[in-house]
Amino acid sequence: MIPRYTLPEMGALWSDQARFERMLEVEIAVCRAQVRRGLVPAEALAAIEARAVVDTGRIAEIEQATDHDVIAFVSQVAEAVGAEGRFLHLGLTSSDVVDTALALQLRAAGERLTAGADRLTLALIARARAEAGTVMMGRTHSVHAEPTTFGLKCAGWAFEVARGRERLATATAEIATGKISGPVGTYSHLDPDLEAEVLADLGLRVDPVSTQVVQRDRHAAFVASIAVLAGSIERFATEVRNLQHTEIAEVMEPFKRGQKGSSAMPHKRNPILSERLAGLARLVRGYAGSALENQPLWHERDISHSSAERVILPDATILLDYMLVKATGLVEGLVVRPERMRENIERGLGLHASSRVLLALVERGGLSREDAYAIVQRNALQAADERVPLHGLLARDAVVAQKLPLADLDACFDDAAVLRHVPAVIARLDPLEVAIRRHAAGDAAATEVIHVAR
Repeated sequence: MIPRYTLPEMGALWSDQARFERMLEVEIAVCRAQVRRGLVPAEALAAIEARAVVDTGRIAEIEQATDHDVIAFVSQVAEAVGAEGRFLHLGLTSSDVVDTALALQLRAAGERLTAGADRLTLALIARARAEAGTVMMGRTHSVHAEPTTFGLKCAGWAFEVARGRERLATATAEIATGKISGPVGTYSHLDPDLEAEVLADLGLRVDPVSTQVVQRDRHAAFVASIAVLAGSIERFATEVRNLQHTEIAEVMEPFKRGQKGSSAMPHKRNPILSERLAGLARLVRGYAGSALENQPLWHERDISHSSAERVILPDATILLDYMLVKATGLVEGLVVRPERMRENIERGLGLHASSRVLLALVERGGLSREDAYAIVQRNALQAADERVPLHGLLARDAVVAQKLPLADLDACFDDAAVLRHVPAVIARLDPLEVAIRRHAAGDAAATEVIHVAR
């Protein structure tokens, strides 16, 4: 991934140095297990632990001749160790090391991403509470529907990100799976108990039936969960973009001192961060497609997945990491304009109360639903065409006046009554926040609480 979208901590997980160091970690773990079984001399392990280092420059030199990066890696480390280096990689095939090391990298990346999702969820929860009573027009098909609150919007996004976080946490736990089972998964050179011991030392699961590789359904699920969470961020970003339209102008991205929106038009204040997040989400979805294509490898393996994974796994995790951080900043710095929200509600001429008038004519006026609908629709369309308030037209409608006392008609236009249950919905965030904070503090049991709360 280009530096522009790479945050240092996540980028460091995917450097060549980090990749080969994880591979060395696997090699040394295997050596330790072999020493316990008398397969490798203890003094050889001591030499390996003391002198084994990763030199990416030297690996690149050797790979020029071998055209095989794992052989180049093993040769370079053995070279650094000296004579005892011959005990490296005994009984292993390349994928034993590569896939197991990759599991370590993906687990670290996944843990960073779930922590980022937690921070975004907490930011959304805080914003939801702050804006719980900020009334705005709800829109369906981009047309005024009924009032909602901006806090309710944020609450919905908070739960969506929490669901995405749990999918990702599940995929991360599953991706932390390695194998030390040999060329086609038959343990032809090393025994299953050694694999179990090595992977336990590394904190990884054992693939119960591996081929030469760990099967790629796990990787597909991992990248797919990243794509879904990126899509949730895009949904939020798209809403910000829409609400920042000049004609709506209900929220605005933060605009720092000295920032400029256009080289030609000084007045421009554009939703550039939301647009960037939307664009990056499209890229991540493409990576998910490649991850799914990597599942059907031929026979016990081919390497058609390898080239794709060298791109999609680092890039997908790096991009989501960036998106989570930027989305959190966007939520925290978002400028909310309640006065503009009220203007837009009033500009709607009361048309959003049509459903309440319909119900009142049926429930209190005794009209059939079809007749009531026709009366309200006729007046609503006239109000929209003539740009006059709906309430006035209905008050002068002979049938409405006969069926509904004016006080009952007035009550239909009381938005406060429609939003009376919003506090109860916002309160549903309470157990979610408690669970996230407990989990962040190291309480593993809180994961199930997050699952229930979401």
